[in-house]
Amino acid sequence: MAHQPYTGGCACGAVRYTTPHAPIFQNHCQCRDCQRRSGTGHGSWLTFADSADMAITGEAAHWEVAADNGNMKRHAFCPVCGTPVYLRFANAPQFIAVPAASLDEPRRFEPQALTFRVRGLPWDSIDPALQAFERMPTA
Repeated sequence: MAHQPYTGGCACGAVRYTTPHAPIFQNHCQCRDCQRRSGTGHGSWLTFADSADMAITGEAAHWEVAADNGNMKRHAFCPVCGTPVYLRFANAPQFIAVPAASLDEPRRFEPQALTFRVRGLPWDSIDPALQAFERMPTA
């Protein structure tokens, strides 16, 4: 049985996304970039294998930052309301990640792992049952 598409977007609705595919990875990330971007102790992400199959409507603004591993990440956000809407990776352009809270149905987020535990803050408790990686695991 086919699953429902994943849909979401920004708070004001100016930028929207949809994909018919299931995510290949869902994680909480405690890297410093995710902490700064989210304004809390971690980011929560769904990563999809084929960015070409992610339909995006509206015009997002972008900014780039070097990840803890040195690879460049390109964040997209709504220029109207400022909501983060997706993330692309310079070293893996086929992938696209969306923040869990940007989903129309955020309960669909099912974290599989915690990444960058080495950067975790003592006040940011993550489910201890999740597999945890000190940094980002490789494929």
